[in-house]
Amino acid sequence: MCFFSKKNLVVRELDYSRPFVVLNFKTYKEALGDNAVRLAKIAEKVGLKYHINMIVCVQAIDLKEVASKVTIPVYAQHVDSEVAGKSTGAIIPEHLLSINVHGSILNHSEKKLGIKELQNTLLRMKEADLKSIVCVANNTEAKKVSGFKIVKPDFIAIEPPELIGGNISVSSAKPEVIDKAVKACSGLNVLAGAGIKDNTDMKTALQLGCKGVLLSSHYVKAVNPEQFLIELVRNI
Repeated sequence: MCFFSKKNLVVRELDYSRPFVVLNFKTYKEALGDNAVRLAKIAEKVGLKYHINMIVCVQAIDLKEVASKVTIPVYAQHVDSEVAGKSTGAIIPEHLLSINVHGSILNHSEKKLGIKELQNTLLRMKEADLKSIVCVANNTEAKKVSGFKIVKPDFIAIEPPELIGGNISVSSAKPEVIDKAVKACSGLNVLAGAGIKDNTDMKTALQLGCKGVLLSSHYVKAVNPEQFLIELVRNI
């Protein structure tokens, strides 16, 4: 993998020839503060050893600290379309880049956006040179998002809401959803999310045409997060 330097901070460049593991820390207490840094460093270590693209999506309060401690890409869990100035409470795209955060999740089932707002935010992210991961619940949403004309997301994550946080993964319970999403997304990078918990889930997602996986609690709340990640990506 290559490196590039931006404002004296070094971030590992994404290698699209290799799989992706996107880790959403959500607002779990196990992924707050020092724990966020620890989990990000584990992801960095495993990703480097096994040549896997690791991306960590951390809580807003921890973004700057985590981004200053690891060389893997750090993403936000949400960003807004507002501009700097009179936008109380908004997360401004350009401000993320200024602290070495290089992308964000959008439209997660726990933070849904309307179509117009999603399009506006994607445009703002593109203007700020941020990568985007747009979550969708089903193939209908996947097709709609992949059909955006002005700007398209860098990744589309298919996450049936009923499987999020559970022990049954989308790749095992609804492989046809992934298959249809990959076909509906017209060559865009698709991630499988919801219930991803082991090596079998990841291999199945890749076999179905996904670029990688998006997961949260099974990593964040693991007794041994490093061993969990190693098992997830072994022989891939």
